Amino acid sequence: MVFEQSIYHATVEVENSQCKGLELTNKVGIKNCKLIDVRRLPDGSVKHLISFPYDEIDKFSGEKIMILSSSKGSEVLASFQTDGCNACNTMLSKGAFLISGRHLEGYRMVYEFVTPGYDVFKEIVSTLESLGFNLKILSLYKHEPKGGVLTEKQERVLWLALKMGYFDYPRKINTKELVKILGISSSTFSEIFRSGIRKLLEDYFESKAVGKQ
Repeated sequence: MVFEQSIYHATVEVENSQCKGLELTNKVGIKNCKLIDVRRLPDGSVKHLISFPYDEIDKFSGEKIMILSSSKGSEVLASFQTDGCNACNTMLSKGAFLISGRHLEGYRMVYEFVTPGYDVFKEIVSTLESLGFNLKILSLYKHEPKGGVLTEKQERVLWLALKMGYFDYPRKINTKELVKILGISSSTFSEIFRSGIRKLLEDYFESKAVGKQ
């Protein structure tokens, strides 16, 4: 289980001309299309989240994309799935969990992921370099439980849920996907999640009440 292992949080910049998200946006010819997020699904495919101007929506005609939100005068939010590229698949094949990926410019991508141990991180970097990817390590730190209000399990589950976009709107990951990554059942997740949220709320409101006295 993820929350029973040492977790390392990494952010790396990779020159990735193989990115399937960039491949599609270049194919349809939308210069203002933004690749917002890249992450793995439980079935092994890779989901790409993109946004683009509403008046360009017809350019995606015939492409297998899912429109998540759209309205005239605003950006369209859409997603599509691929089998991933060598960069994403290398991270995933080593046991890492891809939190997000975003496009900077050109072929430069920034990937954020967590690994079950430092050795896994080193292996990912070594493999990417051996495949010819130019990369830069932007940050790396070990997730340390802060203690106090939450138990270690509650903190790790809530931390990973936050990082993977479970609290975002629209959600970047659903409960089914998250429990698969955590390696726990839906009922166990619900118990840990609800008890953790309750502790945080109780602590917050109790501290507010004390402050008013």
